[in-house]
Amino acid sequence: MAVDLQQIADNLIKGKAPEVKELVQKALDEGIDVEKVLNEGLVAGMNVVGVKFKANEFYVPEVLIAARAMKGGMGILRPILIEKNIKGVGTIVIGTAKGDLHDIGKNLVGMMLEGAGFEVIDIGVDVSAEKFVQTAKEKDASLIGLSALLTTTMVSMKDVVKAAQETGLDGKVKIMIGGAPVTQSYADEIGANGYAPDAASAVDKAKELLGIGN
Repeated sequence: MAVDLQQIADNLIKGKAPEVKELVQKALDEGIDVEKVLNEGLVAGMNVVGVKFKANEFYVPEVLIAARAMKGGMGILRPILIEKNIKGVGTIVIGTAKGDLHDIGKNLVGMMLEGAGFEVIDIGVDVSAEKFVQTAKEKDASLIGLSALLTTTMVSMKDVVKAAQETGLDGKVKIMIGGAPVTQSYADEIGANGYAPDAASAVDKAKELLGIGN
């Protein structure tokens, strides 16, 4: 029986990693196009997870389990995508602001972005402005996403915006910020391009900043 890509999405939403991997492999064995499997299976499933997360029908644990299932499927697809040189919707560099070691929110955002088809380069916690900018340049990223959980570390977000301006990345690379103490007015104040209050909104904001339709 031919693999129904909706099955991949449904199993992903339920967080069933082994089933997702098995169905992804089966779909490829049947000759279904790798991009079709990615978009109609994995990305479609994560989109539903994002909607449920925003509506408070899913919470962090369910999202993490679904994201793990997606990672399992991506593990099979990624080598083929690389081989075929199929690029994601955009490359985003993510990390936490200098001095901040809280990474649960960042990890969640990374998983949701990956689920939406972005190539995510996670440079970890306590990241200097220079490293954000340098990595964005090296990886030809179109977005930098940075988070902070503390008001004391939030101030270093301004340094990233400044560093991007000084190195001529301003305009080429959009900067998106988030985290518990961060607000839209703070984003406006420091000149960041966007702000997202949670992981699901971060995906929408990233797409909006890059002009990608949902």
